[in-house]
Amino acid sequence: RKMQQVYSLINKVADTDSTVLIQGESGTGKELVARGLHFNSNRQHHPFVAINCSALPENLLESELFGHKKGAFTGAVADKRGLFEEANLGTIFLDEVNSMATSLQTKLLRVLQEREVRRVGDNKSSPVNVRVVGATNEPLGPKMKDGTFREDLYYRLAVIPVEIPPLRDRLEDVPLLVNHFLQKQAHATGSESKKIEPEAVDILCHYDYPGNVRELENAIERACALCDEDLILPSDLPPQIVAAAQGEKAEKAIAAMPVGQTLDEFIQQQERGYIDATLAHCSGSREKAASMLGISMATLYRKVEPKSKGSKKSE
Repeated sequence: RKMQQVYSLINKVADTDSTVLIQGESGTGKELVARGLHFNSNRQHHPFVAINCSALPENLLESELFGHKKGAFTGAVADKRGLFEEANLGTIFLDEVNSMATSLQTKLLRVLQEREVRRVGDNKSSPVNVRVVGATNEPLGPKMKDGTFREDLYYRLAVIPVEIPPLRDRLEDVPLLVNHFLQKQAHATGSESKKIEPEAVDILCHYDYPGNVRELENAIERACALCDEDLILPSDLPPQIVAAAQGEKAEKAIAAMPVGQTLDEFIQQQERGYIDATLAHCSGSREKAASMLGISMATLYRKVEPKSKGSKKSE
């Protein structure tokens, strides 16, 4: 499986100090991978610090990452340690590093090269021992080409590149993830883990998840809140997921329909299939089948016999 390859790579590189760049769409679980990397490493007893680089404007992000000296700017009323110093001996996770301004990219590159950090407004640097894990929700090739992401920084970050496939490319993982999220919900609420109908799991396996793993987790949380008697039914799932599964089944049914028949031939074929299924359900009793179908025995014989006679002739 695709994610097993990711986990295998994480285990191999966990105890190294190499920088890691995780690429994957939003919601694929990049921070979970970064946490797995940290807590399987020899840094696991030291801080894991995470920040979303797109969540703060440039000036605030600089202060948050690198810290500042008292008086460095309006509002800097005291010295402040940055996240690199907070994460010393541990791991810092820079999510959406692709959104970082080029001026901050230069400072980040210096930290990676020199293993030291300088606070905003300070004239001296302090050493830091931090493993850096970056993440991007878009390929960085185009950004390097247009000059909005430094190529030298990319190669410093991507010593170990990790690509997380979107959930739509690994739908075989959905049942395992569903079970994991059911247990997670049970732990969060202090209750027994809820059950889920196989039909509901099948529906969840026929959706392309534009929101990836996060969307699946939200769907399970919603279903746990709405279900009755601790059993999740298809009706407890988000409408867009149910509708997508129904649409896919309808498309497959249409694609499987034979072509080249007249409408009468197609109708007769479908009718005969339904009659045969009803006869099988009634253990071959034509009387019971006619009653269930709401037709007379004579009508049933007329619809069944032509095929029987034709088959005898062919013999």
